[in-house]
Amino acid sequence: MSPDVAFIAVLILRMAITAAFVISASIITERSGPAIGALVATLPISAGPSYVFLAMDHDAAFIAQGALASLPINAATMFLGLTYIFLAQRNNVVLSLGAAIIVWLVLAYIVQLIDWTLLGGIAVNVVTFAICLPLMARFRHAKMPVITRRWYDIPLRAALVATLVGAVVTLSATIGPTGSGMLALYPIVFTSLMLILHPRIGGPPTAAVIANGGWGLMGFGIAVAAMHVLALRGSSVIALGAALLICMAWNLGLWGWGRRKARYV
Repeated sequence: MSPDVAFIAVLILRMAITAAFVISASIITERSGPAIGALVATLPISAGPSYVFLAMDHDAAFIAQGALASLPINAATMFLGLTYIFLAQRNNVVLSLGAAIIVWLVLAYIVQLIDWTLLGGIAVNVVTFAICLPLMARFRHAKMPVITRRWYDIPLRAALVATLVGAVVTLSATIGPTGSGMLALYPIVFTSLMLILHPRIGGPPTAAVIANGGWGLMGFGIAVAAMHVLALRGSSVIALGAALLICMAWNLGLWGWGRRKARYV
C-alpha cells in the first residue's frame, strides 16, 4: 500500500471512529432533556478525538502548545453560546447561529494575535465565566417539546464532527500546534445542536440546552489547562487521560449537584 493510500485509509478510520462516538452521544443527549443533554454535549466529543489523533502524529510539546491555544478558545465558545442564547429567543436559526459563529470567528482571530501564557489563558476564562454564567442563568429552563428525530439528524451531526477531526489531523503539520489547538476546539457539537434542534423545537428550548452547557465548559477549560501542564512534562498519554477524567468527573459532579438540588426543591 502506498503512503498516500495508507494515510487516506487511516484518516477515514479515524473519522469513522469519531462519527460513531458522536452518534452514541447524540442519542443520549436527545433522550435526557436540556440539563443532562448539555452535560453530555460538553464532554470532549469533538476535541477529544482530535487531540488523540494529534498525539498519534506529534510529540508532547506539540500537544502542550495546542492546549495552550485551546484555552482562550474555550472562552470564545462561551461568548458564541451567549450570543446564540440571546438571539434565539426571538429569531430564526440562520440569524441566531450565524451571528454566534461570527462572534466566535472574530474572537478566534483576536486570540491568534496574542502570545498566550497559561496564566493569561486561565485569567480570560475566569473573566468570561464570571460574565457569561450569570447572564445565561435565566435561560436554563424551558419547556421541551417531544423531539421526533429525522433520518438525517444524527448522520449530519456525525459528519460535521468527523469532517472537523479530519481537517485538524490533515492540516496539523501545516497550521502548527497553535492553529491545531484552535481548530480542534471549534464548537462543532454546539453548532450542530443549534442547527438541528432550533428549526424543530424552537429557539428558547434549544437555547436552554446551550445555557445548561455553560458550567460544563468550565470543567472543560480546567481539563485543557491540566492537559497543557501534564503534556509539558513529556507524556501525551497521561495528559489526555487526565483531561478526559477531569471532564467526566466534573460533569458527573454537576449531575449529582443538580439531583441534590432537585430533591430539596
